[in-house]
Amino acid sequence: MNPAQQEIVDRLRKNEETAASFGPELRVGLRAELGDGLAPIAERLTEPLWLNKHVIAQALGCERRLMGERNEKFAWSVPIARGSVAHKAIELSVHRLDRLTAMELVDEAIASLIANEVGLGDWLATCGDTTRAEIRSEAVARVSAFEELWPQLSPRWWPVLESRMSAEFCDSRIILRGKTDLTLGRASGERAGKVIVDMKTGRFSPEHIADLRFYALVETLRVGTPPRLLASSYLDSGDLHVETVTEDLLWGQVKRVIDAAGRYATLLAEERDPNVHPGPACRWCRVSADCTEGQTYLAALDDD
Repeated sequence: MNPAQQEIVDRLRKNEETAASFGPELRVGLRAELGDGLAPIAERLTEPLWLNKHVIAQALGCERRLMGERNEKFAWSVPIARGSVAHKAIELSVHRLDRLTAMELVDEAIASLIANEVGLGDWLATCGDTTRAEIRSEAVARVSAFEELWPQLSPRWWPVLESRMSAEFCDSRIILRGKTDLTLGRASGERAGKVIVDMKTGRFSPEHIADLRFYALVETLRVGTPPRLLASSYLDSGDLHVETVTEDLLWGQVKRVIDAAGRYATLLAEERDPNVHPGPACRWCRVSADCTEGQTYLAALDDD
């Protein structure tokens, strides 16, 4: 392994043998606290409320972006598609017995998505050769970066890519859901063992930590034993941010989810206008063109 790969192994396996144990009362308590906090919110809903990491972050951040994007029809684009293609290629690299290059893996991923995925597959089949080549190029770069930074994932590490998780409350009127990029290991009874990893391009953001903490909560609600570690792997810089999961971390997420659900419910009921919080995300916000505050913020950045 190169030094970066060795560092990842060393940091993710550190203190593995002395990982904390969590009794069954933790899952019961978390579920009860969430159920009590979400019940009055659920009573006001006219349709199920789906909460993922993006909705929660926006409900606690720029509400105008949340509501604007909610009302827009989803459309595939190069930035969205390249991430899905790259993740599929990395998944193939883990589970195929033969060793393929990053370019071969991406080609296999695109072919598999076209053959099996109704939404993205149909778009990839019809987006045109130039657009498909752009996606291919950027996905190859992302897969290559992953292979340079990460060691080959051994089956003994229990690697799982694109793992879905959910937790339902209030007779399925409020649903928490997530999809992890990569998980390694598994719990051993009540002793934590799983590591949840998010693959990131670009720079560090505190929101990335909050996203992983949300995953830790949903994982605990699902199986009862929290993950051992949360890790953000930055493919551009090679940095790795690692955090140990504690009970305080999980209880903090309970309050965060209840707060976000309450704010989102009042917006859906049109009880107030959305708050606006301009920030770096204005650069890729789909409603920024019609947002005076967002345009002012971006103009100030350009002046600087």
